[in-house]
Amino acid sequence: MAEEKEGKEEQEQKKEKKEANEPKEDYKDRLLRLAAEFDNYKKRIKTDIEGAKGIGRAEFAKSLLPILDEFELALVVVRKSDDKNMVKGVELLYSNFYDVMKKSGLAEVECNGVFDPYKHEIVMTQEDDAKPGTVIEVTKKGYTFNGILLRPASVIVSKEREEEAERKNDK
Repeated sequence: MAEEKEGKEEQEQKKEKKEANEPKEDYKDRLLRLAAEFDNYKKRIKTDIEGAKGIGRAEFAKSLLPILDEFELALVVVRKSDDKNMVKGVELLYSNFYDVMKKSGLAEVECNGVFDPYKHEIVMTQEDDAKPGTVIEVTKKGYTFNGILLRPASVIVSKEREEEAERKNDK
């Protein structure tokens, strides 16, 4: 009987220890979850900050596009000049400016081939022998900055000749 009594006492002591440790385990579990949540929060904030910085850089690059356009217009005019030093100087300025922008993440929108409504803006359609919807000419360059579209390219797109359209309708 003494053994039974000792066994019951041991069981009661184990039960008391277990009950005493339950709040500790609960607090430990809550602390670990809170630490994991905080770590996830820090990672999320870091990606949000990087995204905001990228958008800020893209907005800055977008504000410089008119300067790039004006340089290109200046090159067209200056190349008609007889002053070779002036031509070389403007070309050098344009080249340096464009290289810096390119290294920062600026890229021209591709305009060869078929019209893409996500990258191109139609300013005019023109009858042409090319397949309808083909980009014939670029009137204003489009640019992306690290994958963000800053400005779509303004393009002239081919359309079917009226005679051919009438022939198809007559059939």
